[in-house]
Amino acid sequence: MPLKKIAESLGEVLPGELLQDVKKNVQGVVQGSLDKMNLVTREELDVQEKVLARTRGQVEALQQRVSELEKALQDTADP
Repeated sequence: MPLKKIAESLGEVLPGELLQDVKKNVQGVVQGSLDKMNLVTREELDVQEKVLARTRGQVEALQQRVSELEKALQDTADP
């Protein structure tokens, strides 16, 4: 059963004040679980994506340079 349906069902059964307490407790449990998961923020993810893209570009450039140097070395070794 989706969380939204559960919340709606609880809203129909519980009185307003008790419902608010239940919501607060559920939010606390969910937040505690999320904190334990050691998740990263969207901003941290965006920064890491940029770092990865820059690193990937550097690796590709180095691969190209190594290929050029290998070809140059091979050309000088050929009679």
